[in-house]
Amino acid sequence: MSEPTSLEDVRRRIDELDTRLTGLLAERQGLVRAAAGFKRDEQAVRAPDRVERVVTAARDRAVREGLSPDVAEAVWRAMIGAFIEYELTEHRSS
Repeated sequence: MSEPTSLEDVRRRIDELDTRLTGLLAERQGLVRAAAGFKRDEQAVRAPDRVERVVTAARDRAVREGLSPDVAEAVWRAMIGAFIEYELTEHRSS
């Protein structure tokens, strides 16, 4: 990737990444919705052991990719928390 040439270029590239991220998050949401159907109770939805494994894996990937592992952890914990709430809603309505 070439170096940005201006603030506008940086912002444009960020906007493009945000568009791609939104699509990936929508795909993840579909899988979360599907997972809700396989889980019997709210403890299975919350799955704290699974959360810790996912966060650890995100930190490991971050190190390999040159992303701050602390940033990765914060993002993944926020994302997971939001999806747990979404999945609890889905699970309760099924």
